Amino acid sequence: MTAEVLSPERKLHWYDYLFINTNWFALTLRSQVLAGLVVPLLVQTFVGEEQKGTYYGTIRLWALMTALLMQALFGLLSDHSRLKWGRRRPFIFLGAILEAGLILSMAWIAALEGMTGYAVLFGVYLLSMVSSNLSQAGTQGLIPDVVPQPKRGIASGVKMLLEVPLPLVLVGLVIAPMVSRGNLPTALLVTVVAMLICMGLTMLVREERPKTAPGPLNWKPFLSLVLMTAVFTLIILGLGQIVKLSLPALEGASRFTFGAIGVVAMLVAVVAGIFASLTVHLGKESLQNPSFTWLVICRLAALVAINNIASFLLYFIQEKFDLPGQQAAGLAGLLPMVLGGFVILFGLIAGWLSDRYDRKLLTSLSGLIGAVGVAVMVVGPNIPLMYLAAAIIGLAYALFNVASWALGTDIIPKERAGEYLGLQNLAGAGAGAIGAYIGGVIADSSGYVLMMAMFGVMFLLSAGAALFIRKQA
Repeated sequence: MTAEVLSPERKLHWYDYLFINTNWFALTLRSQVLAGLVVPLLVQTFVGEEQKGTYYGTIRLWALMTALLMQALFGLLSDHSRLKWGRRRPFIFLGAILEAGLILSMAWIAALEGMTGYAVLFGVYLLSMVSSNLSQAGTQGLIPDVVPQPKRGIASGVKMLLEVPLPLVLVGLVIAPMVSRGNLPTALLVTVVAMLICMGLTMLVREERPKTAPGPLNWKPFLSLVLMTAVFTLIILGLGQIVKLSLPALEGASRFTFGAIGVVAMLVAVVAGIFASLTVHLGKESLQNPSFTWLVICRLAALVAINNIASFLLYFIQEKFDLPGQQAAGLAGLLPMVLGGFVILFGLIAGWLSDRYDRKLLTSLSGLIGAVGVAVMVVGPNIPLMYLAAAIIGLAYALFNVASWALGTDIIPKERAGEYLGLQNLAGAGAGAIGAYIGGVIADSSGYVLMMAMFGVMFLLSAGAALFIRKQA
């Protein structure tokens, strides 16, 4: 990704690993508070119960596509930065300051009404995606820049700890209860203060200017990404419109019919989106490595489930247990905390398994386990079973994340590993958009319990796609 800017001999202290990774805490905290609690509640307030899924799906679609482009753009710019203050820290500082202002403005937005409120929220949330990815682009370059190669395993372990369980604990135990009591301004203030503290600690990282000037900016990968994103977005928008137009014609049909329509639309979006994206970037070469195509389809199908279970959890809890929005927010904050804890716990076991057993079968198994977790969520009659479901899905996510990524390293061309692994991530970035934009329409007509069942089917589709992956000869 970047040229090495720190000599391998430089010694890092224990606190350096914290400074380098502390902004990951802020980024996850921001995502969980906004996407998991604040934005769904505000959308529901502005548009009402009947259309909240559709409107939330729309805002998620454009927010995720904005994030995808901005992260790539700011990553490219930070790679070529020659600022005396540091190559990455100015991006982190500016992104955090802008994001703090945007998050605090949500307290004012909450006082608005109707479509005016939704329109303002839409614009501010897109700007939030710009500022947060300005910060993230700088953050993700710190480990390659300042951590010597032999120490990057330790740095990555600290990153995982700060990125996954710890911010979820803060959300579940502190911020979500504030939201559930109707104290949104205080919840937003706590979020901003925590983010600014993390940013301040990151400013203590000892960056050095690159010893050699970077080469000229190569805009070709970014322009390719813009085209990929445009094609992917058009596919999702088109399928979403087909679903919207077909539902009124099927008025009176069973919920199973509506669920089947949603699953088919998501499946087409996954397959068509992947084939279109890979064709745009790789051309005919994408046909020469069908296993890579199946791998990305497998990952995208699973991520459609994983990402959108988290995004629509609040609405699901409201419907299943007949709770008002603010009260449901407390449980919607605790369940991701449980899931995150089990991701860490099972992540160690998953890494051991993926080094000893067939990674393709482990990837397929993760999809089956995820489907079981969703089934517990859907049919479980009480709240304790929701915690069990979160634990099972945490196991599935840990196994999927480790095994599928390792499987990817087995089947991609070794001489182009960075390009292919990056493309794998970029192609999967539409997961949240597919599930939210298409699934939200179905949920408004047939409910969020059905929507969660659809995500369980996506886990099964992921498990099936994994079986078509073959190692390169």
